[in-house]
Amino acid sequence: MPTRKSSSRRTSHRRYGKKSSQKVKRAMHEMKRGQLKSGRSGKTVKNRKQAIAIGLSEARRAGGKVPSRKGKSSRSRSRRRSR
Repeated sequence: MPTRKSSSRRTSHRRYGKKSSQKVKRAMHEMKRGQLKSGRSGKTVKNRKQAIAIGLSEARRAGGKVPSRKGKSSRSRSRRRSR
């Protein structure tokens, strides 16, 4: 059974920092107001997951604690080889 020490230690190993949650929150508010634009095309973002992704990428640029993206390049390479 875990003691209280181990549970308090677990909270210090958060995956996402405060800055990342603030950026995602701001992006969600902008999306709900219809003001969040896509970076490349400039279209209005209407998808919730896309808004979260924009917020996380802004947090990465600002230096927040955010896990790195999962690379799809190695996966697509192995698929090409199998064909």
